[in-house]
Formats: sequence, C-alpha cells, structure tokens
Amino acid sequence: MNSKIADLRLDYAAQVLLEGNVAADPITQFQTWWEQAIASEITEPNAMTLATASCDGMPAARIVLLKGFDANGFVFFTNYNSYKGMHLQENPKACLVFFWKELERQVRITGLVSKLDAAESDAYFLSRPEGSRAGAWASPQSGVIESRDWLDKNFEALIRDKKEMVNTRPPHWGGYVVRPIIVEFWQGRRSRLHDRLQYSMEENGSWKIERLAP
Repeated sequence: MNSKIADLRLDYAAQVLLEGNVAADPITQFQTWWEQAIASEITEPNAMTLATASCDGMPAARIVLLKGFDANGFVFFTNYNSYKGMHLQENPKACLVFFWKELERQVRITGLVSKLDAAESDAYFLSRPEGSRAGAWASPQSGVIESRDWLDKNFEALIRDKKEMVNTRPPHWGGYVVRPIIVEFWQGRRSRLHDRLQYSMEENGSWKIERLAP
C-alpha cells in the first residue's frame, strides 16, 4: 500500500446530524441541505455521481448535473443513446451521490428512473445556450469517433448551416427523473463515527427514518 495515500486523512467536525433536527421526508430535508450548499458558495453543488448498471449487472458511474428536483424526484438530461442511456433502458434503476466536501456532507439517492415527458425536455433544451444545443446534435455520445477534428467540424457545420436543427431538440436527447425509494444523508464526524440517517419509502408512501452505523 502506498503510505503517502493511506496517510491522507481529515477528521470531520463541522456539524452534527440528529433525528430530532431533520424533516419527515427526504425531499424537504434535501431542500434544506441544498439551500445551505448554495449559501456556502460551493462550486457546482449540482454535480452528482450517477451510477447505473446493465441488465447483467455491469456497473458504471459518471458525474452529471442535477437540473431540478421536487416531490417527484431528481432530474438530469443526457443523450438517450449514451452508455448511461442504454443502461437505463435495460435496467431503469440508478443511484445518485452528492459530495459537498466543504460542508462535510454526502447525500445518496437510490431510485427508479423514467424519462421526462417530451414537453419538459423540449422546454429545457430550448433554454440551453446555442453551443450546448448544437453539441447535443453534433456528438454521438459514448460512441467511437475518428478524431477531435471530426467532432469540431461536425459542430461548426451545425452552427453555420443548420440553425433550424439547433433550435429543435434531438429525438435522442432528453431528461430523466430519479424517483427515490431510499435516501441517505451523511454528515462527517470525528474519529470516523459519522452520522448517517436513512429514509426508506414504505408501502403506504410514508418514509421511515433509521440511523445507520458509520
């Protein structure tokens, strides 16, 4: 083992997470933590790990950006033909992880995934900058391409010659919503005795809160 890596450690002591101080449902609790993350001026607090798995159980994870959340779940957008899109077609379940190191916090969301309706995806697509809209058309996300030059030329041709296309959402691009069934809030504590509170959805739609050992 590389001792220089193994010796890297930080003893967390910023805050505590107690059952008596959390909301009865995880979306309200996430809203509280989200507002605190925004107020702390963390860089890209909406960056989250998205973990998926193929139908045969092969996992993959990558960073994507949260674009909204409400009582229905957590929303992100991507290419439906991408590697993650293929996973979600085969196995519509996912896990999201937020790590806000400045606040010594993590949030882990496990849930069922479905596509947003076309109108919501259209509205978000048209709100994006022109370059981002063109990029959604220009890039066959996760596919093998011959070179960076090929990608750049494809992008430039869209901007120059196909403005009407850039102003229309590609049929292979849109939003997903992750509808949570388990949400865990993690607060770093001293001596690795971290606070972990888990919300689990019950059959009647209510949420059970339990403390997990660190």
